[in-house]
Amino acid sequence: QVQLVESGGGSVQAGGSLRLSCAASVSIVSINGKGWYRQAPGKQREWIASITSSGSPTYADSAKGRFTISADNAKNTVYLQMNSLKSEDTAVYYCRAERYGYAYWGQGTQVTVSS
Repeated sequence: QVQLVESGGGSVQAGGSLRLSCAASVSIVSINGKGWYRQAPGKQREWIASITSSGSPTYADSAKGRFTISADNAKNTVYLQMNSLKSEDTAVYYCRAERYGYAYWGQGTQVTVSS
């Protein structure tokens, strides 16, 4: 069982920045898939970014150049640094982890970007 707790969401003006954190209840070294997703009102949940155990990131086109995913193994925490935020980034952001064939989700953190 893996518990994930997101934090760092909030309200920000367009062009601003936020850093989301996802704290895991287990060593993230043992987690194969670590990623961030988001779901805007009335839309499907979409993948934003992932990071491998070796630290290699991948990004959705909407996140490239603005968002950075990172991981601190000592703190068992995955981060999502979001810069140059736009109103269309408004959504609930979720952390997801895959471990031993199971997928786990956090409860989500709200990000609201006002123009």
